[in-house]
Amino acid sequence: MEPRLNPLTNPVAAKFGKYLVAANKVVADSTLPATTAELVKLRASQINGCGFCVDMHTKDLAHIGDSATRINLVAAWREATVFTDAERAALELAEQGTRIADGAGGVSDEAWENAAKYYDEDQLAALVCTIAVINAFNRGNVILQQPAGDYRPGQFE
Repeated sequence: MEPRLNPLTNPVAAKFGKYLVAANKVVADSTLPATTAELVKLRASQINGCGFCVDMHTKDLAHIGDSATRINLVAAWREATVFTDAERAALELAEQGTRIADGAGGVSDEAWENAAKYYDEDQLAALVCTIAVINAFNRGNVILQQPAGDYRPGQFE
């Protein structure tokens, strides 16, 4: 598959991408655990069908030391026993925040309250921002048909 345009060389897309990367840096500098952020990014990317981001976040999870078992079970997190209750709460929030159009009420109070049991206000803010940013990246990459498979951890740093 060939991308429809190169978001790294197109001036408008590159400038927009820099702002998304800067927004993502705010989350990376927060107290939200990096593994949780990567799990959320991977799950949203799976839901959105973004092959480029699935490739990136599976490799980034492996790079930070997460196990192949956990990475492979993200799509089936509800049935998998390898995730903590806090990670499950984050994954549920990510799913509901990604599938807003599928739910009549958006993100449920139950999902929010469950996440609030495990994450403080700053971590919740970082979680919301992570969900928002990855959905923006997913949508851009899907529209542009960015190919998957060649990502190397750290290549955009």
